[in-house]
Amino acid sequence: MELVVLENGKIDITMQADSGFDPLARAMKLLEGVEYDHMVATGYGRQLARVHMGAETVTEIKAYAFGARFLFPEARAILDVGGQDSKAIALNEAGKIVKFEMNDKCAAGTGRFLEVMAQSLGYDLNEMGEQALNAKNSVNINSMCTVFAESEVISLVTRGHDRRDVALGLHKAIARRCAGMLRRVMRTGPLVFAGGVAQNQCMVALMSEFLGQKPLVPKDPQMVGAIGAALIGSKNY
Repeated sequence: MELVVLENGKIDITMQADSGFDPLARAMKLLEGVEYDHMVATGYGRQLARVHMGAETVTEIKAYAFGARFLFPEARAILDVGGQDSKAIALNEAGKIVKFEMNDKCAAGTGRFLEVMAQSLGYDLNEMGEQALNAKNSVNINSMCTVFAESEVISLVTRGHDRRDVALGLHKAIARRCAGMLRRVMRTGPLVFAGGVAQNQCMVALMSEFLGQKPLVPKDPQMVGAIGAALIGSKNY
């Protein structure tokens, strides 16, 4: 989970914590010592914040649109690949949402999928992207189901395939899936790549290759939705 505090329209505080098994308790811990006039919550736990903290709520789609345009006013599309879902959002010239698509039914193409695959290959999550960039020959991955893909990865390594080649194949499978989502929603113009997976340089390189343009990556790509929620709160307050 992420926390952003705005002061006079500028980002004053940013903090992040693992949601854990009790996200409400983690959120309250994150807010200790933080002064604020109004709160807006987004994401999967936003209703908990509404009920227990009196927060206003906003959808992730709207929050990401506001956050991306704040960081990159020229943005016309957003790709967010987080731990639990991935989403593609198209914007018009004024920054209004015109179309979006979400992958929130399974872990395929998300940070969680990459995390499980990294464990299967004996890498930590950050190391996996670095090793994939050093691959010589990509290995094709047939399944995007986390359970089946994990079995496929183990089988490939057992048969003697280089772990780096398998890692690159996994990254390509996710990038191809994300590129397909974007093509179904976006028109033209600059793309903002947000979410934790945007910190993975292999994914950034592959999205550039598949889309024919280098995405705009924020300094802290995981904070985009929280920034957008804070902006909406500031505007409404």
